[in-house]
Amino acid sequence: MATAQSSPPPVTDERSTEVVSGPSAGVKYAAEAIGTFFLVFTVGAAVGTDSHLAPLAIGAVLMVMVYAGGHISGGHYNPAVTLSVLVRRRIAVGNAFMYWIVQLGAGLLAAAVVSGIVDPSQAAKTVTMPLTGHALVAAFVAELLFTFALCYVVLNVATSKSHPDNSYFGLAIGFTVLAGAVAVGAISGGAFNPAVAIGIGLMKLVNFSQLWIHLVADFAGGAVAGVVFKQINPEDR
Repeated sequence: MATAQSSPPPVTDERSTEVVSGPSAGVKYAAEAIGTFFLVFTVGAAVGTDSHLAPLAIGAVLMVMVYAGGHISGGHYNPAVTLSVLVRRRIAVGNAFMYWIVQLGAGLLAAAVVSGIVDPSQAAKTVTMPLTGHALVAAFVAELLFTFALCYVVLNVATSKSHPDNSYFGLAIGFTVLAGAVAVGAISGGAFNPAVAIGIGLMKLVNFSQLWIHLVADFAGGAVAGVVFKQINPEDR
């Protein structure tokens, strides 16, 4: 989400695969950890307590964390977004791997904190049965489509040369997640993020044995978004 000098934060503060000056690696990783932690924590706490405003809370926390950390780390908070930025060649491979480690670690920590503060009887009511047949395919397609949408929006509003210095990137990104959660949350669980998927799996908010649905669909959606962006913006390198 943070970009080069002519582009707004977020998606990354690197023009290509070459690291440029800016915040130190440790500072970037800390920003990613904080943003991812609060995203996964909000998902777990809102869904685990059966809040009817869960989609709004999730979209809102992502929005504010993107605004808070976009100028530091790019504000990915999502391994699928990091993959799309990697495909777009706005982050180095080594940095991408470190982002993934930090994001997943923060998600695990958030899951542990939520498990410790949410009433177990409330969380137990959200456990789902294994998906089969049409429901499994529907969940996979829903996750793939909205993860693609999220990553596609990130790349366009936060890395495109056509939108230098815009101030709406966080709002667009947060509202994409809000729209996805409302539209297909009941179909797939509405993770759109491998770190969130692992977190909600550990919190028993989705069936852990079928976590692969989220992981495969989310990473595929991110990769496809990166490829599509490059194809329709051939001059935007």
